[in-house]
Amino acid sequence: MTPKIGAPATIMNRISEFRQPPASPHETRGASVVRPIVFGATDGLVCNLSLIMGVAGAGGQDPHSIVVAGVAGLLAGGFSMAVGEYVSVRSQRELLDYQIELQRHQLHHTPEQEWDILREIYEAKGLSGPEAELIVKRIMNDPERAIDTFVREEIGLSAATMGSPVAAGLGSLSAFAVGAFVPLLPFLILAGTGAFAVSIGASGVALFGIGLAVSRLTHRRAIWTGVRQVALGGLAAAVTFGIGSLLGTAVH
Repeated sequence: MTPKIGAPATIMNRISEFRQPPASPHETRGASVVRPIVFGATDGLVCNLSLIMGVAGAGGQDPHSIVVAGVAGLLAGGFSMAVGEYVSVRSQRELLDYQIELQRHQLHHTPEQEWDILREIYEAKGLSGPEAELIVKRIMNDPERAIDTFVREEIGLSAATMGSPVAAGLGSLSAFAVGAFVPLLPFLILAGTGAFAVSIGASGVALFGIGLAVSRLTHRRAIWTGVRQVALGGLAAAVTFGIGSLLGTAVH
């Protein structure tokens, strides 16, 4: 069993690892924690911006009502993201544990069958029969290595790419809260149309920044990725504002 590490320390360790220069251009180190953070920040920003625009479009020009809606959206969305991410990663971990035990049982009771399966996998990758046989023989000499190889090659699961469910949940919660706070902050310190305009502007800048961060991971054009994030977030906010305006007119 792998020793458990505190969730905050796990998050900080993974972030610290991610900030280090990659050893290879093919390396995807930190993906298990970067995905929920990027997704959480984007979701929080777009979700709360759309919620605030919807309330404003419906005629909720009172800053108090917008702040209440924004805080409620931040809390509800943040905890929903945390629970969803935790359950998702936890379920993957449980599936991995089950497959490891199942593979251990099969290697013990039907080693010849497992030998053939692994040899066929390597032959399908382009190795000759003797080459595949040699590799399988070396792998099968170490039962734990054999289990790890079977789980990765036959089932497609790997503990290295899953991360911690607690770290993923807390990362999603924190990222969502930070993202959701961006469009809310102007209404806490400003009033009237000034808060409305600053909220939209700050959200656009934040979305562009998230796009730049995503481009660093995907190695795509930074400007294009940033503009795409702004366009998608702006579209969601505009649609919500329009629907809010229609509902507000219909109700009144």
